[in-house]
This record gives sequence, structure tokens and C-alpha cells, in this order.
Amino acid sequence: MNSKQDPSNKLEKKIRHLAGKAISDYNMIEEGDKILAALSGGKDSFLMLDTLLHLKRVAPINFDVIAVNLDQKQPGFPEHVLPTYLEQKGIDYYIVDKDTYSVVKQKIPEGKTTCSLCSRLRRGSLYGFAEKIGATKIALGHHMDDIVETLLMNMFNNAKLKAMPPKLLSDDKRNVIIRPLAYCREKDIAELAELNDYPIIPCNLCGSQENLQRKHIKKMLVQWDQESPGRVESVFKSTQNISPSQLSDHNQYNFADLAIDRTQAPKAQEFGGVDISSSNLIDVQNIEIVDAS
Repeated sequence: MNSKQDPSNKLEKKIRHLAGKAISDYNMIEEGDKILAALSGGKDSFLMLDTLLHLKRVAPINFDVIAVNLDQKQPGFPEHVLPTYLEQKGIDYYIVDKDTYSVVKQKIPEGKTTCSLCSRLRRGSLYGFAEKIGATKIALGHHMDDIVETLLMNMFNNAKLKAMPPKLLSDDKRNVIIRPLAYCREKDIAELAELNDYPIIPCNLCGSQENLQRKHIKKMLVQWDQESPGRVESVFKSTQNISPSQLSDHNQYNFADLAIDRTQAPKAQEFGGVDISSSNLIDVQNIEIVDAS
């Protein structure tokens, strides 16, 4: 097929460009880095791994990428799928066996969503393994939709203005997390993943359902895309354009000590965008008043 007509070629270029820009903007990857690419078997992590491997080939710096899958011993997990795929592609990888499934089932009551605890245990396991193999960065497959969903969930449910940063230093300062797909939309990732025919492993093997609140947010973002294209991107960009003085957190901005300062000559004042300096005053007596009733 002619590459100009190949939809995967166009999407691939778009995602690689956006990932490269995010990596550059946040200095995600540096000379000599050893990147642990967390491969869950979902569409996002497959595409992230492909993108990182491409950048490794073309980037002006040298760095390594190693795929790591955490086998959490979920019932029915197809253990052969990822090793087969990675070996066929000639990709360096590790499979880490860690029975977090049993811990989650023990701690979470039947019928409750296990995703939050499962995620924390998975993250902790990856942190430890990254140190073991000398990885300097841990790459996760979160995308723009994940970041906006997390922002809105924190606002709606936890009363916090908090999301997922594209780059994060762990609390103990022993690991750095990067999210190379932070500028990419989920719909583009899903389309390209389907075209690439990845061997997707579903994330519902444990029987847990995705958090209901996140489902509602996802549905809302889909509706926004239909009714107001670009709104999701605008919400994301707002996380990059913060004005603490225009919010309300007195721990982030010193509202208590605000004071007027009239030591400098005053500037021409505006009212509603209209200059009301003395030379531009309007003769209000000659303005005709129209009764709008």
C-alpha cells in the first residue's frame, strides 16, 4: 500500500511527533538513560514501547529501552503472549512474577473495585525492579485522556486540583516516572493499536470493573469531543498554564500579605477594555438612553 494512503503511517507520525515533543518539553530522556518500559499488554503500553524503540533508533542521544511486564498472577493471564511477541520482535525484556493478585483479593471486599490498590502494588513492584536492573527512568503508557480524567476525578471527588504530571520524581526520590504519551489522545492510540494488530491482553481478568466514576468521566470526554472538539486538549493545556494568584490555595500563594503599592506613577486605567484616562473620558450627558423594555 502506498504510504501516503496508509492511515497507520499518518497516525504513527503524529504520535511519534507528539511523544517527541513531550519528551523534549520535560527532558524525559537523557544521554545514557536506561528506560524501563512498563508493558501491561494493553494498547497504550504496546504503542509507548514501539514509540520509545523508534526514538532510540533516531534520537541524537544514546539510551536503552527494556520492556518489563509484571505478571501479577491474575487467573487466566496468558503468560505466553508477551514473551512470544517480544522475542519475535527482538526486544529485550523481563517478566517479573509478583503475586499482587492474592494481596488485592485479601484486602478488598468482594464486589469493590480493585484497580486502585492493584495499581499501587504494581507501581511499587516496578520501582523496586527498576533499581535492581539499574533503570534510570520508568516509562508508563498514560496519555492525555488519562491525565484529564484524573484531574476531573480529583476535582469532583477529592476536592483537589491534581492530575498526573508528564514527569514525576517518586516520593522517596529513588525513581523518575515519565509519560511519553502525555500529549497523545486515546482515540488516536486506539486506532493505531488496532491497525498494528497488537496481541492485547484485557485488563479485566481479575473480574474487577473499572471505577464507575472514571467511566462517567470517560463518557463525558467522548461527548465533549463530539460537541466541542478541542475541549479535552484545552483542559490539559490548562494544567500547563497555572496562575496561582487567580486560584484560592493560600499555601501556594501569599494572599495574606497582599498590599497596595502606589509609589509608581499610575498607568492609564481601563474599564471593560475602554481607556478611561482623563483625555479619553466620554461625555455621558450626551449619551442617548434607550428603553429596552
